[in-house]
Amino acid sequence: MGSSPETEHPVKALGYAARDSSGVLSPINFSRRETGDEDVRFKVLYCGVCHSDLHSVKNDWLNAKYPMIPGHEIVGVVTEVGSKVKKVKVGDKVGVGCMVGSCRSCDQCDADQEQYCSNLVQTYNSHADVTYGGYSDHMVCNEHFIISWPENLPLDGGAPLLCAGITVYSPMRYYGLDKPGMHVGVVGLGGLGHVGVMFLKAFGVKVTVISTNPNKKEEAVGKLGADSFLVSRDQQQMQAAVGTMDGIIDTVSADHPLTPLISLLKPNGKLVLVGAPTKPHELPAFPLLFGRKLVGGSLIGGIKETQEMIDFAAKHKITAAIELIPIDYINTAMERLQKSDVRYRFVIDVANTLKST
Repeated sequence: MGSSPETEHPVKALGYAARDSSGVLSPINFSRRETGDEDVRFKVLYCGVCHSDLHSVKNDWLNAKYPMIPGHEIVGVVTEVGSKVKKVKVGDKVGVGCMVGSCRSCDQCDADQEQYCSNLVQTYNSHADVTYGGYSDHMVCNEHFIISWPENLPLDGGAPLLCAGITVYSPMRYYGLDKPGMHVGVVGLGGLGHVGVMFLKAFGVKVTVISTNPNKKEEAVGKLGADSFLVSRDQQQMQAAVGTMDGIIDTVSADHPLTPLISLLKPNGKLVLVGAPTKPHELPAFPLLFGRKLVGGSLIGGIKETQEMIDFAAKHKITAAIELIPIDYINTAMERLQKSDVRYRFVIDVANTLKST
């Protein structure tokens, strides 16, 4: 006879969950598993609010499992470790990003590309298992998926890097857009785009921000250090920039044409998509053929690369621009996120505002 849920998951926990596709979140009592030999348990201090959290709670991708406790930009302090854990100890600061499980033996896992493992276990709402995320008072996961946190990296401003940061860092490295002196465009100046600019500048790359909103020029150039700014709706500006970029990181999740972006690339240039519009892009062939240009994609990064990214961010003092919120503000934050009314990432102050009711 199988074990009961109380036996398999005996540790009481508190969080905020969506119960249906309305996406409304409210307090929930639930439970997590005991700390296994290779597990790390930690108290959640902060959790970033990603746009994918909004898509997930509303079942926009038609894969939701309810009740759903979102959150995959999670940082906290270790409270318990299993007998075989070597990576961290009680009292250490740690992070957990978008995944808490994989087969750890396939070609993808062996190459530190676990995000493409067919047995990937997402931090919440996983196809493979019912998992609960960081809008909660504590987490437990295998030590392999724990990110060690540098002492000089702020926990609140650093939390969004566990998704937004690795989402832009990984394609920069994989597609070779991290070389000093290159010219790389960043499409969109939101949660992904603003950290993308900072990583590229730290690599020594010339950066042009491409946006539909001319009012973001001062932020892009004056505060984030971009070298130039293009208004994508200004045909004169776009025409002047044709054939000038080695690569482009496209962070936009709204529907938008790719042809004008492809025209900005030099021969052999690369357009990399990291945003996920709900409608398919139209991809013309001729602009790719005449210039041997590539359109690629990228999804977060492996655990080793995520640790590399966090250490790089600490070295170069890269953190997200955040608005710190109490957890009972989360439904208002989701409404504002839907309207892009945040600069640039909400982060929940979990430890100080999630209280037992």
